Amino acid sequence: MQTTVSRAGAREWIGLAVLALPTLLLAMDATVLYLAVPHLAADLRPTDTELLWIVDSYGFMVAGFLITMGTLGDRIGRRKLLMIGAAAFAVASALAAFAPDPLLLILARGLLGVAGATLGPSTLALISTMFPPGQRAFAIGLWATCFSAGIALGPIVGGLLLEWFWWGSVFLLAVPFMAVLLLAGPFLLPEFRDTEAGKLDLTSVFLSLATVLPVIYGIKQHGSFTIVAGLVFGVLFVRRQRKLADPLLDLRMFASRSFSVALMVQVFTMTTIGGIYLFVTQYLQLVQDFTSLVAGLWLMPSAVVLVISSLVTPKLAERLSPAKVVGAALAVAAIGYAVLAAADGLAMVVVGFSLLYLGTGPVMALGTDLVIGTAPVGKAGSAAAMSETAMEFGIAFGVGVLGVVGTAVATNGQPLLESAPAEFTSGLNVVALLCAVITAVLSVLVFRLLKGR
Repeated sequence: MQTTVSRAGAREWIGLAVLALPTLLLAMDATVLYLAVPHLAADLRPTDTELLWIVDSYGFMVAGFLITMGTLGDRIGRRKLLMIGAAAFAVASALAAFAPDPLLLILARGLLGVAGATLGPSTLALISTMFPPGQRAFAIGLWATCFSAGIALGPIVGGLLLEWFWWGSVFLLAVPFMAVLLLAGPFLLPEFRDTEAGKLDLTSVFLSLATVLPVIYGIKQHGSFTIVAGLVFGVLFVRRQRKLADPLLDLRMFASRSFSVALMVQVFTMTTIGGIYLFVTQYLQLVQDFTSLVAGLWLMPSAVVLVISSLVTPKLAERLSPAKVVGAALAVAAIGYAVLAAADGLAMVVVGFSLLYLGTGPVMALGTDLVIGTAPVGKAGSAAAMSETAMEFGIAFGVGVLGVVGTAVATNGQPLLESAPAEFTSGLNVVALLCAVITAVLSVLVFRLLKGR
């Protein structure tokens, strides 16, 4: 088994730049579709339910497969899994770009999610191997900056593409990026696998999928039976992990309060982001009547503050405790949501969205480092998978629950994309208010639970 290097050199930092490619794309693929929604809706004519599935099926499948893929990477090799995932992601992107109907687009987005589940844990786990603790926080901060930038830049890049090409072009963007990763990865990235790990427990894999997928499906479709079924499988999954000598998910990691609190913060932070993002991007097009390109440019201020706040977080963490940094950041995000809750025009929407992104950057950067930093080197893939699962599940949960609430307020029984401007704005306000409450409560909990840590 390889151990973490004592000091990262030029090769490691160039390798980090290569790892930024899948990180950017994973984040962009979660948001790049939002500005393309009116275009593909006009072309494919999906129902409201199909439209939500097109947007959310990617995160749905990523969340379901992350735990399995994170542990698989520890066993077969993190670089090897990254290469396999990159190739699959490129193929699935091409399938999505040329999907002729809503069903095939949903399926292609699902395949993208499965491929994406191999990429996220591998990149984070490789960073934990490539950089020693003294440099790891800064490296993960840069990783989080790339992830944040991808989320923020997705609609902007999408707007530029949609100005000149059809909606499928937002998917084809991934192909050249993945080609670069496949060519450069074997030369710049180290291989790592846990030689002491046992075989992958297929029963645990089944139970993990049977837990996550029914719960998310039940949330989206208001199916209490499927939610209960998923929770039952979740109990069985936990019981099996406790009995196995080499579990799919090492539950001992949850004994660390920093680990558990960081995961909680990631889940609910991304829940609020997932809930508000669809409404802000559609507000710019449906209410303000902007083109995709202009709408993307109006999101530029939020993208800038998100990147800046992510970059300065490691320096802040050297001077202040995690509780203060994360708690204060969440408080700023709550203020941003409150501004959106009262927004009745473009200026307040842009200011509110920028404020909530200013608070989101530190949460993503420091939260990820807290999760990875508490895990043993051999379990870094599993820990990274938990961090990614928390974020992806949060996005899916936000779209599935808050998206449904906002849609109910905005539509009054008619299709979402045909709702009146005033009604759509009301939906945005209601979702933002719920997000403000969630984030404010989360801020208080962080101050209390991470105090002195």
